Amino acid sequence: MNIFDRDIQYLKGIGEKRAKLYKRLSINTVNDLIHYYPRSYLDFSSVKNISETIPGEVCCIKATITEPARVSMVRRGMTLYKFKAADKTAVCGITFFNNKYITDMLKEGHTYYFYGKIGGSLFRRELTSPEFLSSSEDNSMQPVYPLTSGLSSRSIAAEVKLALSLCEENITDPLPDSIRRKYSLCHITYALQNIHFPKDKAALETARRRLIFEELLTLSLGMALLRHRNQSYDADPCKPADMNIFYDKLPFEPTGAQKRAIEDGLRDMAAQTPMNRLIEGDVGSGKTVVAAALCFNAAQNSLQSALMAPTEILAQQHFLTLSRLLSPCGISVGLLTGSTPAGERKKILKMLKTRELDVIVGTHALISQNVEFQKLGLVITDEQHRFGVGQRAALASKGRDPHVLVMSATPIPRTLGLIIYGDLDISILDEMPRGRQKVLTYCIDSSKRKRAFNFIKKYLSQGKQAFIVCPLVDDSDTGAQGLAAATAYFEKIKNEDFHDFRVGLLHGKMKPAEKESVMRAFSEGSLDLLVSTTVIEVGVDVPNAVIMVIENAERFGLSQLHQLRGRVGRGDEQSYCILISDANGKQSAGRLRTMCETNDGFKIAEQDLKLRGPGDFFGKRQHGLPELKIADLTNDMQLLRMAKAAADSIISKDPMLKLPEHAGLRAQTEAMFSKEDIAFN
Repeated sequence: MNIFDRDIQYLKGIGEKRAKLYKRLSINTVNDLIHYYPRSYLDFSSVKNISETIPGEVCCIKATITEPARVSMVRRGMTLYKFKAADKTAVCGITFFNNKYITDMLKEGHTYYFYGKIGGSLFRRELTSPEFLSSSEDNSMQPVYPLTSGLSSRSIAAEVKLALSLCEENITDPLPDSIRRKYSLCHITYALQNIHFPKDKAALETARRRLIFEELLTLSLGMALLRHRNQSYDADPCKPADMNIFYDKLPFEPTGAQKRAIEDGLRDMAAQTPMNRLIEGDVGSGKTVVAAALCFNAAQNSLQSALMAPTEILAQQHFLTLSRLLSPCGISVGLLTGSTPAGERKKILKMLKTRELDVIVGTHALISQNVEFQKLGLVITDEQHRFGVGQRAALASKGRDPHVLVMSATPIPRTLGLIIYGDLDISILDEMPRGRQKVLTYCIDSSKRKRAFNFIKKYLSQGKQAFIVCPLVDDSDTGAQGLAAATAYFEKIKNEDFHDFRVGLLHGKMKPAEKESVMRAFSEGSLDLLVSTTVIEVGVDVPNAVIMVIENAERFGLSQLHQLRGRVGRGDEQSYCILISDANGKQSAGRLRTMCETNDGFKIAEQDLKLRGPGDFFGKRQHGLPELKIADLTNDMQLLRMAKAAADSIISKDPMLKLPEHAGLRAQTEAMFSKEDIAFN
C-alpha cells in the first residue's frame, strides 16, 4: 500500500486508541496527518533580553532558573508553583497553576526558552504558564495545531515529523516544473517541511505561498472540470416561445436588466448543451421574474421546472410569486416542503410524475428519493451560497441533463464569484424595479432608542408594519452579555412601549410550524411589529413593512445588515432602516457608516469581504465550496488570481487533465471534490 494511504494507527507510536483521537480531527491516513497544518506558531527563534520586554507583549526570553520553586495552595483545588528566572539584564517571575510535574521539568541552575505574554510591570515582570523549551533544544518556530482532548501540539508535532521522514523519498510534486518555475514556487517537500517546522519566518512564508497556490489551483481546476462536464452533456434544446404572452400578463413593466437576463437564459436554453447560469442581483432586483420567464419557456416546450429554496418561508414566498406570474398563462405551480401534509404530498408526487404540474417549488424535500418527474427540463436554486454544488447536482439528477439556473441575492465580489461560480455563466441584475425607493438608513446609539420607538409608533398607527431584529434568541446564548435577546426584548416591549400594538416573536429555535404561523400572521397584517432574529434575513416579502430596526448592529456583517435592510422598501412607501449601536471602535463605526452611505449591495460586499473574510462573509460553511485547509479567499486574493490564470492555461491545453504531467493535479482535484460528493467522470 502507498505509504500516504496507510491508516494513521500503523504509524509508530499511534495505536488504535490514539488513532480514534486523530479521527476526531478528520485525520485517518498518513497523508491526512502531513496535510494537517498548524494554526499558529510559537516563535522561540526571536529572543529578547528580559529588560527589553514590555508588559502586554507576547515574546520569548532565554533565562536561568535561579532558585527552587515555591509551592503554595491558595485555596482548595488551586496550587501555585512560582519560580524566579533571570538573564544578565533582569529577573522575571514565572507562575504555573496545578502542574505537579513542573518542579521535575524546570531545574534550578538550568537555562530555558520561555514563550508567553509578559505581565506585571517594568519593575516586576511576570510570565504565567508560559510554553518553554530547554536551551539545548531547537529553538526554531514551534507549530501549534488545532487540538482535541487527549492530543497535544507537542505529540502531534512529533508524529508529523516521523510521517514526513517516512514519506520524504516518496513525495511526488503534483505541480509540473513549468508551473513552479513560472510562479516561483518551492518544491512540495520543502513546503511540507517548513509549514510544520519552519527554519525561520521567510521559510514559513515560502511554504505557505506554495501550499496556498496549490490549493487554490486545485479548486480552480475543479470548477473548470465541472464546467467542462456540464458542456459535455446533451440538453433538450427549447424552441423559441412567444414571450409576449408572458410579458402581456405581467402586472408591471420589467426592467432592462431583467429583460437582458431573460434573453441570456432563453439563448442558453435553445442550445444543445444545458444552461448553467447565475442570476446575481441585489435585494429586490426582481430575480424571481427572470425565473418565472424561463419556467414559462420550459412549459411552452413541454418541460417541467423545479425551484429549490433553502427555507420553507422562502419556498412559500416563491410559490406565491410564481403562481401570481404564471397562473394567468395557464401554467400550474405546486409547493412541496418538509411540512407538506402526507395526503397533499402524495397528490403532488403523482401530479409531477404525470406532468399535471408544470412547476414545483420546494425545499430540500425536492431531492428526496421518491420525487420523480415526467420530464424535468429546468432546475432553479435560490440563495445558492446556502447549497453546495452537490445539492444542486442532486436536484438536476432528477432530469436528463436539465438546464440549471442559480439565483443569489448575496452580491459577491467579482474575483470571488469567478471561483465560487466558476462553473456558471453570470447575468447581473443591476437595475431596481421602477418606483422602488432607496431605504434611508440611520445609525443611533441606545440613548435615542425611545425616540426611535416613537418614530415606529407613528407609522404603526397609520397601519404600516415594522421589524426589530436582535442578535440573540435568549439570554442563555453564548456571549449574551450586553446584547439584545429576542425573547426578553419581545416580552418587554409588548408589555411596555408597544402595549397598544400587536407584537409577534420569531426566532430559529421555534418549530417550523410556529415560524410559519407567525410569518403568515405578519404577512397578512395580523401583527403590527415583529421582533425577530436573523431568521428573516431572506425570503420575507411584506410590502407594508416600512421600518427595520437592528439592535447591536455592530454584531452583524455588512452583507447581513444589507440583507436585513432589504426586508423593507418592497412597496411604494419611503422606508427606513435604523441601526442601534453603542460600539465605539473605529472599525465598527466605519462599517455602520458604509451602511448609511450606500444601498449598493456590490460595494457593501466588497467592503464586507475586506473586513471579515469569506468564512464570516458567507456564514459557517455556507458557500458550497470544498473546504480549504490553508487558503483564505480574502487575504490570498493575489494568489487566487494567479492560480485561476494557471488553471485556465492548463485546461486550455488539457481540458480533462489527462496528460501524464497533470496526473497529480487530477488526483488532488478529484480528492478535494469527492468530499462534496462530486465526481468528474
